[in-house]
Amino acid sequence: MKKYLDILIDMEQKIHEGQLASGQKLPSVRNAAKLYGCSVNTITRAYAELEKRHAIYSIAQSGYYIVEKSGNRLGVTESRTIDFASASPDPSVFPYLDFQHCLNKALDTYKYDLFTCGDSKGLETLRHTLVSHLAGDQVFTKAERIVVTSGAQPALEILAKMPFPNGKSVILVEQPSYDNYLRFLEMEGIPVSGIARTMAGIDLRELEEKFRLGGIKFFYTMSRHHCPLGTSYSADVRKTIARLASKYDVYVVEDDYMADLGEEPGSDPIYAYNGTSHVVYLKSFSKIIFPGLRVGAAVLPEKLLQTFHEYKRYADTSQLSQAALEVYIKNGMYERHKRKIRSQYTARLQTLNEAVQRYNDEVILEISEVRTGVYVQFKLPQTVNLERLIERLAAKDIIVVSGKRFYLSNYLKREKFLRISISRAQPEQIEEGIREIIEEARREVKSPS
Repeated sequence: MKKYLDILIDMEQKIHEGQLASGQKLPSVRNAAKLYGCSVNTITRAYAELEKRHAIYSIAQSGYYIVEKSGNRLGVTESRTIDFASASPDPSVFPYLDFQHCLNKALDTYKYDLFTCGDSKGLETLRHTLVSHLAGDQVFTKAERIVVTSGAQPALEILAKMPFPNGKSVILVEQPSYDNYLRFLEMEGIPVSGIARTMAGIDLRELEEKFRLGGIKFFYTMSRHHCPLGTSYSADVRKTIARLASKYDVYVVEDDYMADLGEEPGSDPIYAYNGTSHVVYLKSFSKIIFPGLRVGAAVLPEKLLQTFHEYKRYADTSQLSQAALEVYIKNGMYERHKRKIRSQYTARLQTLNEAVQRYNDEVILEISEVRTGVYVQFKLPQTVNLERLIERLAAKDIIVVSGKRFYLSNYLKREKFLRISISRAQPEQIEEGIREIIEEARREVKSPS
C-alpha cells in the first residue's frame, strides 16, 4: 500500500510541476515497473487511479497519455505576487474530483439524514471513523469522548468560557501564539498570562512555576508545527509538560491543527504521554483539505465532557461536510492526499532553506529550524523598522506577515520577526522571494533611520 501511494504521489507531482507535459506519453506499464522497482500490478493500479482522476487517459494498443489541461493551476502561476502570508492550502493541489466523489457518495449513503440539524456531538459514524484515524497519531480514545466542531476555533472558545474541575481561571498561552485566539481572549476579558516560546523552545522551570502558583486553568499550546514559529517541541519536552499537568492539576489544550503535515517517527503529541486525564486534543482538517470544510474534532477528558456538551448546545457543522469527510477518510483518499500535501510542502521548505543559506551570508536573518509544516520564523535585528520593511516588500509584490500580531497586547518581551508561510508560495517563486526579503532586510539594517 505504501509503495503504491508513493508512486501515485510522485506521478501526480510530476504532472503538477510540468515534468510530465500535457499530451506526453507515459512509460509502458512494464517499463514503469522497472523504473519504480515494483510489480506490474502496482503500476497498473496507479495508472488506473490517475485515469479515474482525469489526470491521464489511455488509447488501446498505444498506451497512457497526460490529459491536456488549460489553466489547471487556477491562474496561480500567472500572478506576479509571491504570497508568503496565506496559511490556507494551495488551491492548485485541492482534490476536487476526489472530494466531489465523496460528496456524491455521502448524499447517496445518508440521503435525508443530511438535511437534519444533527447531533451537537457530531455525526456518529464520523466519530467512530475518527477513533481509528486519530489512533494513527497515538491519540487513543472512544467515540464518546470525541466532539465534532466547525474547526478548532469554536472548541477553543468554549473551553475558554466553561468552568474546569480544577476551579482555576487563568489561561496560559505561549508567546507568540495563534493571533485569532489571543484577540478572542482579550476581547472577552478572560484572564490570560503569557510565557515565552522561542526557536529554542520553552523554559520548563518557568512553566512549572506558573503551573504551581499561577492559578492556571489550562495551558494552550501548539506542540507541533507551531504558529507562527513553525517549530515543534521535542519528545522530552512533551513528556515533561504532560507530567507537570498531572502534578499540578493544570489542563493542557493541545492544538494539533497541522498534525498531518509531517513529523519524525515516534514524535507523539502531548496527549499520548498524559494518560488522557489532563489533555484536550484538538484537530482541524482545513490545512489538509480546504478551510471551507469547517470540520474539526475535540478529544476531551471524561471530567470535561458534560460541561463541554452543556456549552455546545447545538450542531454547528454541516452534516454533509461531516459525511463527506467520513467517506474521504474511510476510502483512503485522505491518507493519499495527506502524503501528497506533505511531500509538496516539504519540498517547498527545502527550497526556502537552501535559498536562505545561499543569500543570508551576512546573517541578516535568524530562521527557525523547520523541515515540515508550512511556517518559518524570520527573526530580524531590533534596529529593523518592520512596518517599513513590509511596505517595501509589498511594493515588490511580496506579501509577508509581521510577528507583532501574534503577541498579547500587553506582552513586552517580543521578538521582531516575519512569519513566512510556504503553503501558497509557488515553488518557482520561493528563491526569488527569499532573496528579495534578505536584500530589503539588509538595507534596513544598514540604514535603519
